[in-house]
Amino acid sequence: MGGPNGGDGGKGGDVILEADPHLSTLIDYHYKRHYKAERGQHGRGKDQHGRSGEDLILKVPVGTMVYDVETNQLIADLTTPYQRVVVAKGGRGGRGNTHFVTPTNQSPRIAEKGEEGEAKWIRLELHLLADVGIIGLPNVGKSTLLSRVSSAHPKIAPYPFTTIHPVLGVVRAGEFESFVMADIPGLIEGAHQGSGLGISFLRHIRRCRLLLHLLDASRDDLLADYNVVNNELKLYDEKLGEYPQIVAINKIDLLSPEELRKKVKKLREKGIEPFLISALKGDGLQKLIYEINNRLKSLPKVG
Repeated sequence: MGGPNGGDGGKGGDVILEADPHLSTLIDYHYKRHYKAERGQHGRGKDQHGRSGEDLILKVPVGTMVYDVETNQLIADLTTPYQRVVVAKGGRGGRGNTHFVTPTNQSPRIAEKGEEGEAKWIRLELHLLADVGIIGLPNVGKSTLLSRVSSAHPKIAPYPFTTIHPVLGVVRAGEFESFVMADIPGLIEGAHQGSGLGISFLRHIRRCRLLLHLLDASRDDLLADYNVVNNELKLYDEKLGEYPQIVAINKIDLLSPEELRKKVKKLREKGIEPFLISALKGDGLQKLIYEINNRLKSLPKVG
């Protein structure tokens, strides 16, 4: 009966997401879904407070968007390395009996229970961060172009949808200058509704600063191809239709000079000034890289 001496309980640990620049996928969270931070320890006699629980830090790639499953609200957009967000807070520890002393009850035998920590289901979406996104219909040579201007090795084959996941490559534009380019899965009409690989294609474009719109010189109507892609951008997100673009006609080695001139003229009549390249043979690539690098200097950084 020497007086109350019950210490407070410890706070529960928080569940924290941290953007790790060394990670590139969310695959670990496909196999394990449930995570729990350490609980706080109980208070003890002699005014000994319980130890607070350790925070649980979960690493995710830079570019991860975090949503609350129940409300579908965006909790955080982790666009910078080592950025953190608390997705579930630990509960406050309960107060020991020293807090409940009154003039008439100087040795209370009651204590306060700790609060429950937050429990929440979240959804993680990875959106790539790139300076330049290569867009266009399937099989226009996006993967070939990326493989020629960077050290990336995307799958290349003579059939549509060889790229089923976006691929990143670093392009050197000078002795001390470089930028990140992404090969985005090909687009077909109706992509904004999920046709083909449309959603995979479109959601990553939001992260790009500049779009490189690739057209296939061997196709009949380049203007129609150009309009198909741009219409899908606008239908998915009106803002995507306003992103800055550089247009390039690829596979020029397949056409005669006269055939190429006619197709370029049709685009120019609509105010489109295309670059002429052959990703396979390397024609025109240096000039294109130089223009992309110059345009990027006037655009805001990713994220």
